[in-house]
Amino acid sequence: MGGVAWYFTHIAHYWRRGMGNQVEKLTHLSYAEVPTADPNGLDTEDDGPRIGVSYIFSSDDGELEDNGGIDKDQEEKHYDKRNELECAVFRRDECIYERSSKTVDMGTYSPENLLNKCKPGDLVEFVATGQYPHWVVYVGDFQVVHLHRAEIKNSFLTDASRGRRGRIVSDLYKLKSLSPEVVVQNAMEQVGLKDRELSWRNSECFAAWCKFGKREFKIGGEIRIGKQPYRLKIQLSEKKAHILEFQSLEDLIMEKRRNDQTGRAVVIQELANHMNCIAETRS
Repeated sequence: MGGVAWYFTHIAHYWRRGMGNQVEKLTHLSYAEVPTADPNGLDTEDDGPRIGVSYIFSSDDGELEDNGGIDKDQEEKHYDKRNELECAVFRRDECIYERSSKTVDMGTYSPENLLNKCKPGDLVEFVATGQYPHWVVYVGDFQVVHLHRAEIKNSFLTDASRGRRGRIVSDLYKLKSLSPEVVVQNAMEQVGLKDRELSWRNSECFAAWCKFGKREFKIGGEIRIGKQPYRLKIQLSEKKAHILEFQSLEDLIMEKRRNDQTGRAVVIQELANHMNCIAETRS
């Protein structure tokens, strides 16, 4: 696997600088910098695994997501669903997550309208252009529990939205849900945890763990050995898809969220640049 050797040889060159004098930390590589698969979802040259990004030291801890402090105003942030990627997640041959206009309601609602739709135990996703999506667990009485800035917090839904539109995403994961009472209990029992006490890298992993109780959503919840069991299928058009493989579900979720933050147009351009580089190298 020459691609793997290349990845680890160059891994030290890809660092992102935090605000002020914060310590630099390793984060994702772009598609142009990582060995991957044919955009049609087929490998024509070899049968080796298609490699996804490994977030060994990275932490999308519930907002690095927010790209800033708490908004003093709650003006609605822009979100264009046409720039949203349709995708699916497979654990070996089983589809465990699917987001497409054909299978789910891709529409979003204001926080006030969401309150009329939510039931205790529901998962809600807030979205805005250029930001990581933020997931929360609705626990009733207009309140949610969520991972925000390295702490599990109990907030009002309207405050947690921070001006973003949202939607109920309880059915995106095709896993067996726990009862609403247990989901709420799971969420409430974690309130107050922070920093090193946390077992989740981002708000989505935390909310999904509350809903389904699977250790795969936790940091280090899976042994990273053998062939990559998880595949992220990114739908580029009606007939074209791109596939990445991962050894853990948490790594895959990190990459899926990065795609959501950058948007469909940027991801497709990255893939095009990557495939052009491969074609030039081979020629």
